[in-house]
Amino acid sequence: MRFVWAVVAFVLAAGLIAAGIAQRTVFMGPSTQETSVAVEEPAPYVLLDGDVLREHPGAQTLLVRGDGDIFAAYGRTADMEAWLADTSYNHVSVGKDGELDVELVDPAAAGDDESTDDPEATPAPEETPAEDGAAAEAGRSPVGSDLWLDSFTDTDALIADMQLPEGVSLLIAHDGTADAPDDIVVSWPLDTSTPLAGPLMAAGAAVLLVGLVLYVLGIRHQRRGRGPRRKGPGPLPATEPIDVAQLPPSERKAIEESSTTVNDEDSTPADHGVDAENAQGEGASGTATEGDTAGDRRSEMRATPPTRRRRMIAIPALALTALLATGCSADSWPQFGEGTPSPSPSATVIAPENQKPPAVTEAQAKRILQEVSATLSDADAAMDIDLAGTRLDGPALTARKTEYALRTALPDTAAPAAIPTDDVEVMLPEATDRWPRTVLLLSKSDGDDTVPPVVLTMTQQDPWSQYKVNNMAEMSADAVFPEVAAPWLGTSLVPDDSAFLSLPPGELAATFSDVVDAGEQSASYGLFDEISQNLAKSIRDSRQAVVQNLADNGAAATSQTAFDIAPADSAPVSMTTLGSGAIVAVSLVDTETVTPTSADAVIRFGDNAQAKALTGVTESAKGVTTKYEFQLFFSVPAQGSTEQIRLLAVRQDLLSVEVIK
Repeated sequence: MRFVWAVVAFVLAAGLIAAGIAQRTVFMGPSTQETSVAVEEPAPYVLLDGDVLREHPGAQTLLVRGDGDIFAAYGRTADMEAWLADTSYNHVSVGKDGELDVELVDPAAAGDDESTDDPEATPAPEETPAEDGAAAEAGRSPVGSDLWLDSFTDTDALIADMQLPEGVSLLIAHDGTADAPDDIVVSWPLDTSTPLAGPLMAAGAAVLLVGLVLYVLGIRHQRRGRGPRRKGPGPLPATEPIDVAQLPPSERKAIEESSTTVNDEDSTPADHGVDAENAQGEGASGTATEGDTAGDRRSEMRATPPTRRRRMIAIPALALTALLATGCSADSWPQFGEGTPSPSPSATVIAPENQKPPAVTEAQAKRILQEVSATLSDADAAMDIDLAGTRLDGPALTARKTEYALRTALPDTAAPAAIPTDDVEVMLPEATDRWPRTVLLLSKSDGDDTVPPVVLTMTQQDPWSQYKVNNMAEMSADAVFPEVAAPWLGTSLVPDDSAFLSLPPGELAATFSDVVDAGEQSASYGLFDEISQNLAKSIRDSRQAVVQNLADNGAAATSQTAFDIAPADSAPVSMTTLGSGAIVAVSLVDTETVTPTSADAVIRFGDNAQAKALTGVTESAKGVTTKYEFQLFFSVPAQGSTEQIRLLAVRQDLLSVEVIK
């Protein structure tokens, strides 16, 4: 019976193991589902709507085939459409029937719709393309635009894994001139987990083990049932029956007595069992008994190898099953205890009802800053002002022009320090869906403590422009940066005439200029903190040093000096903080003029190598004007606050040295 149950166990184990393997092979369905985009009318760009990418759940895999370099980028749908507003493109969306609709968007029609339906929509660029698609023929490369959240490039075939949220679309193109690739496939993963495969194979291995145990027990029971057997005495000779009744009484009595004696002796082996048999073996037939025992042992030895072979065959089968069960991935086993983790409490931030999206994401801002820093480093190394102009504007660009002119005339002049990009500690984007857009950043260097943190603002004028730095200054070591909104929430710009601050942003530069000129006599002196007052004092001390230098050179009697600090032509940049205050970036121009007091006197530059390099002369009969620019970042509190206006960062640059004519 043990053999029967062993066979049943083997058959059941084979079925369980086969079912488990079939779960991972024969019965496993496809791992992905795909959707192909059929583009009939070629255009330089293909815009895949976000609904196409989210047609099925899960991460999306994009496959694009074409000749040459292939470019793909994703960004906010509204930003994508604004960037494509002046050119032709194929717009792929999901129709009402669930099928993909491919529509060729005409730039002229798109412009008419925007001007008619939404007068406040993003304006078209200054150079309006011709109606026949001249913009598409001229081409505008999408590579490197700051508008994209991320981008991918490859040659002949592009594969990208994404998981785009709602409100994000995908742009596909070559270089903006050639027609975009038309072999586009989007795929999504399918759930191919087989939680029963592992348990089935494990159960099969367990049943196989039980069958092996039953089989071994059956073999053992069979061997014990036979037991060791020995040969008895040889056969007796054939005898004829004797009729005792016919014998004489004396002989009959002797035969009966002899028969009784024999029966008593024969009863001894039956009563003593093995001892009698051993006694018989030790008799005359001892040699035959000994041979028979050895024969039994040889028979046992001959029976052993088949059993061992069966065990050797069963062990690899069990090991193979165990290997298959343990080699299965997590998808082959049921997952327990993977409940949704409880969220940790966090500060509650309530966004306004009509809150606009932030101009850039945190990752996008870091990437843009790295590109800005790399571009400026290349421009500084080559002293290429045109290259620097692709990433600088306003006061920052003006200061760079002077630095390049000085380095050209004075090669020993140190190059400007690179913008640190290791640690973007503060990222404050403007929350808007229009242009221009502004972002404020505070970046630090992790590896070099001698590099001060840099505070800067950068602005994107329209969808087709790059972000350019217009204000940049080094943060003071004693300054404390105010609390600002989270990057995903963004903030808003403060109007120059806002009455919600202790001082309107449009008046900040002029007010601080008065503090510099008048010092403690200024009516606004108490509005600024100690760091601001120290800066104002250092400017006054530098002026006094110029006067003292003229006196030391004996020119005090034949020359005179004049100083004036005033707001620069650039408008202030103001962004709100969490405390209803604002961070305001302003620029001041400090003008220093030295003129002779008589017609016979001249102003000699002496050891002023910078004045000689920028003017190309060593003296002036009518005088010289030197201008310095200060880029300042202030933290301005809300109206009614008792806090002072705090200076956060400052940068001083030499703007120009000009001879008065």
